[in-house]
Amino acid sequence: MTRRELDAAGITDPALRTAYTQCRRLNARHGRTYFLATRLLPVEHRSAVHALYGFARWADDIMDDLDRHPTAEERDRLLLRLENDLAHGLRTGEGDAPVVRAVADTADRYGIEPALFADFLASMRSDLHVTDYPTYADLRSYMHGSAAVIGLQMLPVLGTVTPREEAAPHAAALGVAFQLTNFLRDVGEDLDRGRVYLPADLLAEHGVDRPLLEWSRRTGRGDPRIRAALVAAEAMTREVYRAAEPGIAMLDPRTRPCIRTAFTLYRGILDAIADQGHTVLHRRAVVSRGRRAATAAGAVVQIAGTRWRARSARAAPRASGAPIPTKGPVP
Repeated sequence: MTRRELDAAGITDPALRTAYTQCRRLNARHGRTYFLATRLLPVEHRSAVHALYGFARWADDIMDDLDRHPTAEERDRLLLRLENDLAHGLRTGEGDAPVVRAVADTADRYGIEPALFADFLASMRSDLHVTDYPTYADLRSYMHGSAAVIGLQMLPVLGTVTPREEAAPHAAALGVAFQLTNFLRDVGEDLDRGRVYLPADLLAEHGVDRPLLEWSRRTGRGDPRIRAALVAAEAMTREVYRAAEPGIAMLDPRTRPCIRTAFTLYRGILDAIADQGHTVLHRRAVVSRGRRAATAAGAVVQIAGTRWRARSARAAPRASGAPIPTKGPVP
């Protein structure tokens, strides 16, 4: 499958093919939900998405893998190396790290703005010294670089049927919705790393602070104040999904099923959190394998319908004797 994706994308250089393949492996290993959705894309688009995700995952691993990178100084050094490598890669198409070579090639192919990568790395760097967020506005500022820019990077790859600037706010909102979902799901794991991503003002409204969260995590005991705060965080996240959803209809019809599937599965994590009584401090909520399969199957049906309609549209002029268009992508 990897070879087919690379051939369809016109990636022929052996070193680049190896770099893109590594990004695909990162996607498959770390993002089960997103990797499943990516397989619903037209085959020629998948490698670019793997490159964007692979680069983001690489930076995340520098910040989050405390077993391999235990000190802030080491993480700072590795992140600086990545920043310099990427800056060089975006200028020249070269890079020391395979993920940098792949993402630099993708940025060049699709005209992705270098500033989006700079904003992403700035947010990653803030994780070296910022461990909580006093207000939701503070958190949104962080998520511009850590999540919204991912949606904006994806837009040129996915394609739109409206002007890109019209779809951009919805794409940014979808990136934020996905990250808020991860923050809610991973409250306990993030707390173990010394971070609290839920905004302090939201927690305080329900009488919750970091010591109470740490006590609950340590003892395994729940508290009604914590549950109320997590319910509020869930409601806040669902609002962002509502803001993002109109953008799906603005995408190229061939890429909509992928994003609709990711949207449905990630939002389903919120349902799993609610079904488990918002006990995310003590166990990780996941979407069941059966639900993932059913959602993907629905997307496959939608893809088949899109292709059938496209073929029917191409066949219609032939029936009437009109000339057949020869330009444009074949779904």
